[in-house]
Parts: sequence; C-alpha cells; structure tokens
Amino acid sequence: MKRLAIGVYLLVTVALLGWAYYQAIYVAPNDAMQGEIFRIFYYHVPNAMLCFLFFSLNLVGSVWFLAAAERKKSGGAFKFSLKGLIVPPIIALVVLVIIGMIVRATVDPAVGNYISDSGLGLALLWVAVYLILRSLRLSADQQMQVADALAVAAAEVGVVFATVVLITGPIWGRRAWGIWWTWDARLTTTLVLWLIYTSYLLLRRFAAGPQMQTLAAVLGIFGALDVPIVYMSNRWWRTQHPAPVFGGAQGSGMDSSMLPAFFWNLAAWFAWGLLILALRYHVEREHQRIVAAEAEAALNA
Repeated sequence: MKRLAIGVYLLVTVALLGWAYYQAIYVAPNDAMQGEIFRIFYYHVPNAMLCFLFFSLNLVGSVWFLAAAERKKSGGAFKFSLKGLIVPPIIALVVLVIIGMIVRATVDPAVGNYISDSGLGLALLWVAVYLILRSLRLSADQQMQVADALAVAAAEVGVVFATVVLITGPIWGRRAWGIWWTWDARLTTTLVLWLIYTSYLLLRRFAAGPQMQTLAAVLGIFGALDVPIVYMSNRWWRTQHPAPVFGGAQGSGMDSSMLPAFFWNLAAWFAWGLLILALRYHVEREHQRIVAAEAEAALNA
C-alpha cells in the first residue's frame, strides 16, 4: 500500500510538471517588454520561493534538534500545557504586529507588513512544532534523530532550488540587463545564502564526531537569518534586481493572464520538492539505523 501511494504521488508529480511546462511555454503570453525570455520567470521565482520554504524546514529541524539535545542533557521530559501552546505565539504575534505597525507608519510600509506577517508565521510555526513534539511522544534520542534527518533532507532540497535560482537568474539577467552578474544586494545575499547551506552540507559530509550534528544545527540556524535579508533586499536597498512581483510597488505585479502558469509551476515544483524531501528523509533515517546497529555490534564484540 505504501509503495502504491508513492507511485501514485510520483505519477501526479510528473503530470503536474508536464502540465506546468505546457502552461509556461505554450499558454502564457509573452511579456510586453521582455518577450520570450520572460518565460524563465515561471521557473526562477517559484524555485526562489521554495528554497526559502525548505531552508525554513531546516531551521525547524535544527531548532528541534538542539531542543531535544538540551532535554536529553537535562534528563527532563516534554510536558504539554495549554499555556505553553498558546501564550508564546500570542506574545510573539502581538509584539511583531505592533513593531510592524510602527515601522509601516514611520519607515516603510512594505517592511512593516513583512514584520507583521512574520508574527503570524512564527505563531503558526510555534503551534505546529509544539503539537508535533506532543504527538510524537518520542524519547530525546529519537527526537534528535528525526529532527536531524528532517534538517539535512530539507537543506539538500533547498540547495537544489537555490542552485536553480542562481543558474536561471544570470541567464535571464544576460538578456534583460546585458550582464550575467552584478554584485547588488539581492544577488549577493542570495549567493551568500547558497554558500552557507552548501557549507552546511559539506560539514555534514566531511566532519565527524558527536558534535557534528550540533555544529550543523547552529550553522543551519545562522543560515536561516539570511532568508529574510534576501527577501527584503530589493525593498531595503536600490538593486539591479526588479521590484517584487507580489507585495511590491503599485504597477510591479503580473498580468492576470500570467498567473495560472506561475501557480501551476509553483505547485508542481512544490510537489517535486516534497517527494525528494520524503525520499531523502527516509534514506537518512535508514543511515541512522545502520550506524546505530554498527555501534551496538562494536560494543558487544
């Protein structure tokens, strides 16, 4: 039954990718200013959005890992309480909404909206993680393994999406701007984000010892700090990169005839990302079981 479900999901994902390609290449109209080259937008922007999503999942896994490690060190157990579920996200939401209102009125409306929206996102993220910790009822060691597998799988998928962004961006820029690359804020911060998570994967691959996972978790959290900087870079600074398509200045959005192709590609690549994430998570969990079995065999030898 499990293999059947995976097979069906794979077929749906392939069908989505094919339909999204058809929409982007044959159905969506040409851009009035850029012509055919604008069609790369339907791959560049969804991949950028999804790399943010999967790096955020790495952040969840990294924080979860460190929390579980601290619980293991202290010998405490996870205790569920309604107060712990509700109070922290409400406080975070209220504080960030107030800060967002102040920034919106005094500095920049776009920045203020981003801060307020981040409050809602963080509140929902807290509730989700809290309920997951409660529902799993895993030991500290088991939570560390699950969190670590999620973190490394999400980082790998995020790096793939970020790599696509860094490849399609210069191809688009060469035609639109006449140059392959410029060291403006959006491009530079995106490259830094890719370098941080590539370093994360290199650390996971070549470092050894009990502290490797902890160091990787700290690096993952550090890398996530660059995500909002990348997102806000062309709002905070003047850049060669175009204005935001969604939530940007008036007149910077897409024509409604282009939206179906965009959202089909976003859905298709999201489905592909989830598939690879699940497969990579399964591989990592199997690797953990093999390592644990080898360690136990070595102790009993």
